[in-house]
Amino acid sequence: MAGNDPQPLLTKAHIWWRDGGRGAAGTSRPPHRRSTMRLTRIALLAFAAASLAGAAHAGDGRLPTTMTDADARRFLGQASFGPTEATVSAVMANGRAAWLADQFTRADSDFSGVAWVDPDSSKGCPAGSPATCNRDNYTLFPVQVQFFANAVNQPDQLRQRTALALSEILVVSGNVIKLPNAMAQYQRIFLRNAFGNFRNILKEVTLSPAMGRFLNMANNDKPNPAKGIEPNENYAREVLQLFSIGLWQLNVDGTLKLDAKGQPIPSYDQDTVEGFAHAFTGWTYAPRPGATRSKFGNPSYYDQPMIAFDDHHDKGPKTLLNGVVLPGGQTAQADLEAAIDNIFNHPNVGPFIGRQLIQQFVTANPSPAYVQRVAQAFNGSVVVSFGSGTVQRSPRGDMKAVLTAILTDPEALTAQDANRFGKLREPILQLTHLLRAMGGTSDGVWLRSQAAALGQTIYSPASVFNFFPPDYDLPGDPALDGPAFGVFNASAAFKLSGVLSTLLSGKPVAPDATVPGAIGTGIDLARWQTLATTPASLVAEINRVLFAGRASAALQAALLKAAQIAPATKPLDRAKAALFLAAMSPEYLVEN
Repeated sequence: MAGNDPQPLLTKAHIWWRDGGRGAAGTSRPPHRRSTMRLTRIALLAFAAASLAGAAHAGDGRLPTTMTDADARRFLGQASFGPTEATVSAVMANGRAAWLADQFTRADSDFSGVAWVDPDSSKGCPAGSPATCNRDNYTLFPVQVQFFANAVNQPDQLRQRTALALSEILVVSGNVIKLPNAMAQYQRIFLRNAFGNFRNILKEVTLSPAMGRFLNMANNDKPNPAKGIEPNENYAREVLQLFSIGLWQLNVDGTLKLDAKGQPIPSYDQDTVEGFAHAFTGWTYAPRPGATRSKFGNPSYYDQPMIAFDDHHDKGPKTLLNGVVLPGGQTAQADLEAAIDNIFNHPNVGPFIGRQLIQQFVTANPSPAYVQRVAQAFNGSVVVSFGSGTVQRSPRGDMKAVLTAILTDPEALTAQDANRFGKLREPILQLTHLLRAMGGTSDGVWLRSQAAALGQTIYSPASVFNFFPPDYDLPGDPALDGPAFGVFNASAAFKLSGVLSTLLSGKPVAPDATVPGAIGTGIDLARWQTLATTPASLVAEINRVLFAGRASAALQAALLKAAQIAPATKPLDRAKAALFLAAMSPEYLVEN
């Protein structure tokens, strides 16, 4: 370790950072965005005895001219929940564009068997109901399990990955929305619109009863001074700050616009928030099945979008972004459509949402040039190839164009400097990538509980700021973003070692007998046991499958040493030791 590095933050799994260079002296960094940043070193050590210096992968920035196994694995690590031998072969045979074109046509695998139940559990699970009734109808268990089963097993990988990314940007939390059908309906917005248009996403999220409950837009009434009623500002504020444009005006490359004094310029003010809060008045839940009448203040119902009652909508003029004024006298529907248009057409949306999607798929600290290329795709200002010979100028907000730009950008496709590029895999992706890459199987039950133990209970982040904000500071270097480090701490590192010990034990986790169709979770280590009879072959295959052929010489040497600790008469133990060390290594946990 270099002499000027801080001491390791953890004991068994060490993380440390070197100063990556700050901005101009005296400048402060706004809370949601950095400009150009440099990732300098990431090292998480699985064992004190296996000391690995940070993994730097060389690359000259040129696009590859041939599609190799390593190229396909790198691409699928970004675009899916992890490569499999079948998907690697498909990408190698047909190319990235064809894979994207195929993914864009695939229907979503959805959530099965999740239906509306009366929110009163005494009615939904009366006396004599099965012991699992409450779990299956009044907790998120069924949708969480289905998420992992789909992520590991289903072919609509890009749709599922995109839906997950959007759910971590436009957040609704299971800490508030506890009914499984309510969460399933909300997540279907992202599954349905993953390859659609971002404006549709904004509108459907705005009218979602789950969002209406979570951020208080449902039953948001017009002002009534006599009764002390003022429109609730929660959704109006968060749709601007977190779901669309952010706090500060941005250039198209995501860097901050500055005023004459060199200070960042706010994107909106309190008057703007109030304008949107008033524009969003008059909406309530759709009537429940069997309801004899519908009125403002309907009780919660999550199977249909919210509906408007104009007599509870503020009919006065409202000032929105960029000084746009909505005229008085409009209906709730007209004001909502105009408000969505006003947000959607703001120049910040492309770089603000584009950068977060890059962080979700490729790298925590994208260059301004990368952000600009993606923002231009969002803005409809570039011609995009969608594969299969389709080349067109896409409309503003086209998600296919945005995803294509993110996943086929030169910075995503080619090896980059590890001192500034890459991202820590969030716990969900740590688990799904390992299972898919190693040919594992899962019904989702065990994965749900293990991801939760690692700090990521799917669909239940602590707040509207997600499990981790996109600008979470890397430990020891606030100039750099490391979002997933928001849930990766000493406790998570120790828990991860236990999770991997179970997953790589060679003994599958037994199915839960209370879950219909359960198959458990496991990885067959027979192939790895055979390879371990020749440790060098074992290490070579681990390098190919888990590291896309890019494991450093130091790591490969450590893996070889680990594989030789057990005697040659115990090849399974050799395989398990090497695989465990590989899966806990910084080069695996940090995608580069």
